[in-house]
Amino acid sequence: MLLFFLLFLAAPNSPLVHPEPLPPSPSPRPESIFLLAGQSNMAGRGGVVNDSSTGWIEMWDGVVPPKCSPNPSILRLTANLTWVKAREPLHADIDTNKTNGIGPSMAFANAILGQDRSLGSVGLVPCAIGGTRISEWERGTFLYDQLMRRARAATNAGGTIRALLWYQGESDTVEESDAVQYKGRLEKFFSDVRTDLQSPELPIFQVAIASGQGPFTDKVRKVQLGLDLPNVRTVDAKGLPLGPDQLHLTTPAQVRLGQMLTDAFLQSMSRSASLVSEASPGGPKLVIHVLTFFMWKFIRAVLMN
Repeated sequence: MLLFFLLFLAAPNSPLVHPEPLPPSPSPRPESIFLLAGQSNMAGRGGVVNDSSTGWIEMWDGVVPPKCSPNPSILRLTANLTWVKAREPLHADIDTNKTNGIGPSMAFANAILGQDRSLGSVGLVPCAIGGTRISEWERGTFLYDQLMRRARAATNAGGTIRALLWYQGESDTVEESDAVQYKGRLEKFFSDVRTDLQSPELPIFQVAIASGQGPFTDKVRKVQLGLDLPNVRTVDAKGLPLGPDQLHLTTPAQVRLGQMLTDAFLQSMSRSASLVSEASPGGPKLVIHVLTFFMWKFIRAVLMN
């Protein structure tokens, strides 16, 4: 008997010698997806400094605040359109011509997960490119097409795009013509994004710039703060600490901005839920009365039979 068992083990097709391979683990799939677009302060320059030891080449200091730490429930869509565990700098493989550091998005994602677990896992879709004007985000441009391509790839495996986080405008403060046309271009951009994503009520959270590259900063800020579009909310970055270049937010400022965006997002969700409840005749009480009525009819029918 032992001889037969040994022969069985030595057989080329023995399941013990060639066990069935385990099925591959499923790819991570986020449930709540957020698009991140704009220019350098969205991509993140927190902790980016000029390093004299490298000939004044910009370097990231590598410091990641606890509120920006990786979280198994926060994913990032890479440049090759795969989901991986998110970690700073989020835009490292997107804004490739610049040195990236801390932005607002990891602080935002960690904060919303800490306050509302019903959102499930979060997927961040980095699309921001430093130094870009609003005209470079018009429909048909490379940046716009890339935003659409990445947004669609993000939802291929399921999940819902919850919002667009938009932080841009510093580059439009240089030329007066850009500042003058900013309002029309911004409104069209938001409209085109909603149309092309087939999401006419997509929540948009824009950041009013805290700094500018030219003399027309106040003109661009006035447009951003005065924008009156449905489901578009503005978070004002004015007053947050800036780095030595007086253009980019510091790491603590980005963490604070992430919390400000979280507050705006959760407030909008609460407001939307209230509107749905108010729009229902009688609200929750009506639902309870209807269910009670049908339950009583069911019990009565059973008793009569």
